[in-house]
Amino acid sequence: MATKKKPAKKTAKKIAKKAVKKTAKKSAPLAKSLLGKAAPDFTMPTDDGGFITLKGLRGRRVVLYFYPKDDTPGCTTEACDFRDGIPKFSKTNAVVIGVSKDSVASHQKFKKKYSLNFPLASDDSKVAEAYGVWGEKSMYGRTFMGMIRSTFIIDEGGVVRAEWRKVSVAGHADEVNKALAVL
Repeated sequence: MATKKKPAKKTAKKIAKKAVKKTAKKSAPLAKSLLGKAAPDFTMPTDDGGFITLKGLRGRRVVLYFYPKDDTPGCTTEACDFRDGIPKFSKTNAVVIGVSKDSVASHQKFKKKYSLNFPLASDDSKVAEAYGVWGEKSMYGRTFMGMIRSTFIIDEGGVVRAEWRKVSVAGHADEVNKALAVL
């Protein structure tokens, strides 16, 4: 009688590498990949009334995630998942920054309502364009320009080490954390 082999356990490193490769392949039609390239620099106003710059974050890893709109179902779920993952992100010397086109005032309300523990930056779409995440979207048969849900991991030296484009919210924050653990 033949016995079935047990499948080998996948390490977190293998899972994260596979996820990064898979999402990079999916992103190709949307925009040119930024993997291995210098991350576009930015200066954006934040919910605390100040400004955040990529240069000011040198020496830390940056999880830069772009989302369409404050206080909408998918964006709220994603923000709360990142909020809940902050202790894990901190262990990898990473800071999380959420970016949308919403105003600083909107960000302040959103952050307070959901006790978000990371900065929210307001983009006039220039940063989103630089990262290739500002584009045509469609809803209910109508097309319009908007923020395409995407995430980038930028290393301590300012180089993009992982990217996810057209993100599905469920489990995404965990996927980013796994990638950080192996990068």
